[in-house]
Amino acid sequence: MIITKKRDMDAILDNIRNYRHVFLLGCSECATLCATGGAEQLEEMKTLLTAQGKEVTGMFVAKTGCQVLGTKVELRQHAEAINAADCILAMACGAGTQTAVELFEDKPVYTVNDTLFLGNMTRLQQFHERCSQCGECILDKTGGICPVTACPKGILVGPCGGCKDGKCEVSPDVPCAWVKIYERMKRIDQLQEFCNTILPPKDWSKNTKPRIRNAKETKESP
Repeated sequence: MIITKKRDMDAILDNIRNYRHVFLLGCSECATLCATGGAEQLEEMKTLLTAQGKEVTGMFVAKTGCQVLGTKVELRQHAEAINAADCILAMACGAGTQTAVELFEDKPVYTVNDTLFLGNMTRLQQFHERCSQCGECILDKTGGICPVTACPKGILVGPCGGCKDGKCEVSPDVPCAWVKIYERMKRIDQLQEFCNTILPPKDWSKNTKPRIRNAKETKESP
């Protein structure tokens, strides 16, 4: 899921300082779980904006904020409220914000949140970054633990000289990714195979942005 945090309210107010009428758009998935764009947060934002002399013309929590066509259909019933707004505040991730930008080309759109990372929720509203979306997964070679993300240096050839007692030199609270990988491979009885494996240089061109993927396309193997 995409992890977000709410931006400073002063920064939000500064962005909309020239507008009085605002429409709020949230997301029922990631932003709701992060407590940055669910129904409760939209109500809180409405209260804060009203106290600042703003008028919220309407608000809606999209089912999936980054789904452009679905959000477009959902927002049809709010057309009057959106037209009455001077701008839109998107309480979603960067992708959800850009959905609103695409749907409302002639209306200013501002994000309420900072988008942090792709992560796993380990406990309620506690998130850990696990994937860097690098475009070339090596989890099948490293016991399902990603060194690109788990290692602060992104090292692909084993632990560096800063590893001490299984911890990273960056912080004693950060376990060394490669120690975790080693222990994982040992636990699942794949250590010897792992030790005999040399990872090839990573093709970072697959991480070139912006990336586009059409899942409908099928290509025959040569």
